Formats: sequence, C-alpha cells, structure tokens
Amino acid sequence: MSPRSASVNEELRRRSRERLLDATVELVGERGYEATTLGDIADRAGSARGLVSYYFPGKRQLLQSAVHRLMHRTLEAALEREPRSDDGRERLARAIDAILGLAVERPTLMRTHMSGVLQAEGFRQCPEQQRLAALLRDTVERYGSQDVDVDYPLLRALLMGAVFAVLLPGVPMPPARLRAELFQRYGLDWDLGVPPGEEPPGGTPVEAGDQSRSK
Repeated sequence: MSPRSASVNEELRRRSRERLLDATVELVGERGYEATTLGDIADRAGSARGLVSYYFPGKRQLLQSAVHRLMHRTLEAALEREPRSDDGRERLARAIDAILGLAVERPTLMRTHMSGVLQAEGFRQCPEQQRLAALLRDTVERYGSQDVDVDYPLLRALLMGAVFAVLLPGVPMPPARLRAELFQRYGLDWDLGVPPGEEPPGGTPVEAGDQSRSK
C-alpha cells in the first residue's frame, strides 16, 4: 500500500479535530463542564485520547474553540439563509438574532463558555475565533461602519453583554428586551432578522430613521 499523500493526511487531521469540537459541544451541553472529561470527549468523537492533547493544550481551550466554531457556523448559516440578503441592516439584525438565539437554545454551553472567558485563562485566539471575528467584522462593514476597527469590538462587546444578561442566574433579562435595545441602538426595524413573534417591549417597533447608526 502506498503512503497517503500530504493532502489526504491534512484532511484526516481536519476531520479528527472537528469531531472533537462537535463532541465537546454535545457533551458540555448535556452534562456541564465539570462532568465532562477529555476521555469522554475522545470517546464520543471516536478518537484516541492522545489526539485531544495533540490539538488542544487543555479542556478549557478545547471548549472555547468548540463554542467559537458553533458560533461561527450558526452566524454563517443565519447570514446566508434564503432569501439571501446583501443589505447591511438585515445582516446585522440576523447576526444579533443568531447570537442571542444561542444563549436561549444552549444555555448550559454558553454559560460555561462565558464563565471560562472571564476566568484567568482569558480569551483564546484560535482559528475558530478568527473565522467568527471575520464574519462579524464583515457584518459591521456592510452595515456602513466608517471605522471597523472601533465598531467591531463594540458590537462584540454588546453581544457578549447581551448573552451574559440572558444567562445571568436568578435575574436573567428577557431576550426580546435585549433585542429591542440592540435594534434601537443600531436603528434596525423590529421585523428585520428573525423577530420573536411579538411586539418589541415598550410599544411600537423601532423605525430605522429614529436612531442614527453607531459609527
């Protein structure tokens, strides 16, 4: 048997790494962080235990990469779904709804992720995070930002704050209220993106002309 080519080996490594990321999202979402071991993740992914350490320095870093990948794929699907739109305001609305949706649909996973980011390990710069950042930067640029280097970090911070508010134990904020605040800030009509099927809290939907864009 002839040896595998470099491209075949690279593809096998890519698939193995993605299986580990998928398994991490599944298990932490089901069991929580502390109850999930690296051995559990390797078993769920059908991989050798040593491969986890080969790709990731530890469980916390693996989780961050896994959640960033989930966020990237969720955001990408939201931006590209039919009917596809190149309108910057529609794409920003979809981005906000996609990230808030993850907080609502996967609370255990997202709460664990936010907790890790706030701990000493901090924020992991990984390929998955870079892909997510590229999508958000592109969204801000299409929205009409004149200074993406300023407006992208602001949007990221606002989205992280909204996710934290949804997940805060004991006193969570209603997602619709947070959506309304974000839409008002960016001058987005309530019916853009994926409206939650109700009027915005406080009354009439925000009109695009009522608020100037954040530059």
